Amino acid sequence: MKNLVVNGLLAVVLLLSCLTFAHAAPEGTRDLPPGLQIPAAARPGPDFDVERATAAYLDLLSPEQRASSDAYFEGGYWLRLWGFLYGLGVAAVFLLTGLSRRLRDFARRRSTRPWLQTAIYAALWVLAGFVLGLPLSIYADFVREHQYGLATQGFGGWFGDEMKGLAVSLVIVPWIIALLYAAVRRAGARWWLWASGGTFVFILFSMMLAPVFVQPLFNDYKPLRAGPMREAVLSLARANRVPTTNVVEFDASRQTTRISANVAGFLGTTRVALNDNLIEKTSLPEIKAVMGHEMGHYVLNHGLRLTVYLALVFALGFWFVHRALDWALARWGARLGLEGRADPAALPLVLAILSVFFLLATPLTNSIVRQAEAEADMFGLDAAREPHGFAMAAMRLSTYRKIHPGPLEEILFYDHPSGWQRVHASMVWLKENQDNPTANAPLPVAQ
Repeated sequence: MKNLVVNGLLAVVLLLSCLTFAHAAPEGTRDLPPGLQIPAAARPGPDFDVERATAAYLDLLSPEQRASSDAYFEGGYWLRLWGFLYGLGVAAVFLLTGLSRRLRDFARRRSTRPWLQTAIYAALWVLAGFVLGLPLSIYADFVREHQYGLATQGFGGWFGDEMKGLAVSLVIVPWIIALLYAAVRRAGARWWLWASGGTFVFILFSMMLAPVFVQPLFNDYKPLRAGPMREAVLSLARANRVPTTNVVEFDASRQTTRISANVAGFLGTTRVALNDNLIEKTSLPEIKAVMGHEMGHYVLNHGLRLTVYLALVFALGFWFVHRALDWALARWGARLGLEGRADPAALPLVLAILSVFFLLATPLTNSIVRQAEAEADMFGLDAAREPHGFAMAAMRLSTYRKIHPGPLEEILFYDHPSGWQRVHASMVWLKENQDNPTANAPLPVAQ
């Protein structure tokens, strides 16, 4: 009981720390005005200078906007730490109170089949974990997003989406956990190899199925409205051999002020999607630049490559869990009522250990993703030939990303190139292509 009280107080202190930070934050960010803005210093000419042009783009942000952007992103560093500690606290509640053990015993009374027992336990674990994690979710995903002007949903709508996510988890997660523990029972000490292979397959299937079956639960998708924008996107797709005419828009503005787009799916499920914020707030050059980047992910086969890389990282993580779990079970297993690595009641311990690994591996996973994003940036510049559009889109993303971090800060915390890196790359491209007529063509007005 004493341990439970201590961990409960720790969770409360962490949550209050987050709320205290929230009250100290600056006013919510303000979006840059709609339409393409090209600073005078960034226009091509004989005296064009990359550094001066980059600085001119960064100066589009007011001091207040930049301070708010920096505060939001830097606060995210601490939020990651609080989230990690909060997750350890939730795991402690499961283990130290005997809750995990009681859920396992309940599942055993409902079935004699080990795989079904595990699935029942996992479903109960998802429900309990949702409830225990809700305080931090409310702060991180609702309160804080509204404070910085990044969210548009009322609490009822936000909580409704959370419940949809919970429903999806209840349909999928119990069977994934059941398969994981089946591998543990069958493969013994080599379970982590089987789990790694299963993770690779699961990520691939998620990429194929999520755009078709999961994302429409949260947003309405419809064919992109006819006009120059649609024709430009289809032209980019044809020119870069993206095999789809399925171009859609979705109503992200009901939830967020952020702009986004993606090219997702495999084979017949491939589609190009733009959110309505991108459509309404930006110009045609920006849209072409963003879609060139997204098509770059598809053409460069980043989906498969990142799946392989991240599955290898998961393999290291599962091996780390394997070694640490056996040690922890030998030391504390009997006291916690855990029967061994094949006992689903040890799942909170497994995930606590895995969270330690991924906290330590954050620079590695960020670097893997950031490299792919940088490649897609360069592909998009070459494909769309809209350096000003890409620079302006990077500036819009600065509403929630610190625009100019230090080198070590970027390695540790950024899974995309920083805004400064993207604007600078755009200006380098422009300088090296000044003599190309398409790089200096008259720029259209904002759409």
